[in-house]
Amino acid sequence: MASTATSLSWSSSSWLHTRSSLTKSMNETTRFSDKDSVLAIVAQKKAKKTRKIILKEDVAYLGKKGQLLDVKAGYYRNFLSPMGKAQIVTPLLIKEMKIEEERIEAEKKRVKEEAQQLALIFETVGAFKVKRKGGKGKQIFGTVTAQDLVDIIKAQLQRDVDKRIVSLPEIRETGEYVAELKLHPEVSARVRLTVFAN
Repeated sequence: MASTATSLSWSSSSWLHTRSSLTKSMNETTRFSDKDSVLAIVAQKKAKKTRKIILKEDVAYLGKKGQLLDVKAGYYRNFLSPMGKAQIVTPLLIKEMKIEEERIEAEKKRVKEEAQQLALIFETVGAFKVKRKGGKGKQIFGTVTAQDLVDIIKAQLQRDVDKRIVSLPEIRETGEYVAELKLHPEVSARVRLTVFAN
């Protein structure tokens, strides 16, 4: 029995001895490697989780339809995508957007050119004549309105013009007047108007 007790004590002490020598050698190698090598630690910023998207419709506080934006991934995944308000940008989608923008620009240019041609026609026609029942002196009964000018243009030139684009001065006497037709945001035509009493 004594031999087993001594053998136990010997084996446990040898285990402690091996363990302590192992930790000493590890500490020494650690110290040794610290002295010889330089360890460079580079701090990295947290990756931003955003998605490049194109809006399919106007979104309040975010942007207008067709606008390219960077939004947080969760906002796109949880709100914009399920509601069908946005789409992730792809090269094909960007190409389609450019084609659509070119088409819209060509249409705007065509409309502007048509307005310029119509303005040239209105300005070269001369004066439109308006007859009104006369009163004392130069005065006429009633006034000449935008609708009267639209009717005269329709009768003489066979052109439909919206009365909302016509701006007339107040006409209560006979004489010559100038009316302005706003045919396009960038194009307006000046039309002469002769009012006489019959």
